[in-house]
Amino acid sequence: MDENRDTPPLMQRVLDNPFILLFLGVAVPAVLYLIWGIMEIVSIPAGG
Repeated sequence: MDENRDTPPLMQRVLDNPFILLFLGVAVPAVLYLIWGIMEIVSIPAGG
């Protein structure tokens, strides 16, 4: 039980680490734009 009190919670460790925040700030929009682009390409009607 004493070890649990010394370590901060997971979200606090994530928010205190600037490198994780930088990674999330780049990765999350990149993934969302990628998914958005794939949805746009799929929604284009086939010409013909």
